[in-house]
Amino acid sequence: MASNKDLFEYLLRLGDNTLIIGHRLSEWCGHGPQLEEDIALINVSLDLIGRSRSWLTYAGEVEGAGRTEDDLAFKRDDVFFRNNLLCEQPNGDFASTILRQLFFDVYTYYQYTELVKSKDTTISAIAVKSLKEIEYHVRHSRDWTLRLGDGTEESNKRMQSAINNLWRFVGDLFDMDAVDENLMAEGIACDNNKIKTLWEKTIFEILAEANLKTPEKAFFAKGSRVGMHTEHLGFLLAEMQYLPRAYPTASWS
Repeated sequence: MASNKDLFEYLLRLGDNTLIIGHRLSEWCGHGPQLEEDIALINVSLDLIGRSRSWLTYAGEVEGAGRTEDDLAFKRDDVFFRNNLLCEQPNGDFASTILRQLFFDVYTYYQYTELVKSKDTTISAIAVKSLKEIEYHVRHSRDWTLRLGDGTEESNKRMQSAINNLWRFVGDLFDMDAVDENLMAEGIACDNNKIKTLWEKTIFEILAEANLKTPEKAFFAKGSRVGMHTEHLGFLLAEMQYLPRAYPTASWS
């Protein structure tokens, strides 16, 4: 039987994913390849961070310890974060950012499509509200993948390099444990095995159309569900959490 602890853990996974990858995208502010794309990336970042606020606010309510979304975002160390490993990977060049987003956007599209059916009405409501944004995110990352993959020799080379570097982290998206199983049994969480099948079909079709290939053999890194992360998350949090940790009583007034 699922407990409040299970639900809290699940909500952290959802909220941390969008918070961390949203922060990553915010690092592009002022550095986009063109003005329109600079604005597009930041708008996607704002969507993701806004979604994170919804998940982490609900997580705080479920936990019942008086922690707000700000506490959960800014006052946890890296070992207590539950975002997937893919989300914390550095932006790299524009090709790497686009591939990371494509993998994540397609994953969240199928994940949220399933969460709409959740028996937890708050989870379902957040998923319904988020899907329109996610549909745009998928179109955005798909269009750029096709443009760069089927573009010049240099753009194809960079996209293929991004796939080769990031592919090892996609397995972590679909990992499941007792938290998932308990919540699935109560109709709250979604089945990552089903999402994986849909994700692979869509990703393989997009990459084939873009003249890109997935690695034939790959080691899949895992561990996000128990707080095991790459070295990149600690550096990201050091920057993201600096102000509220340095001035814990600061407020907008």
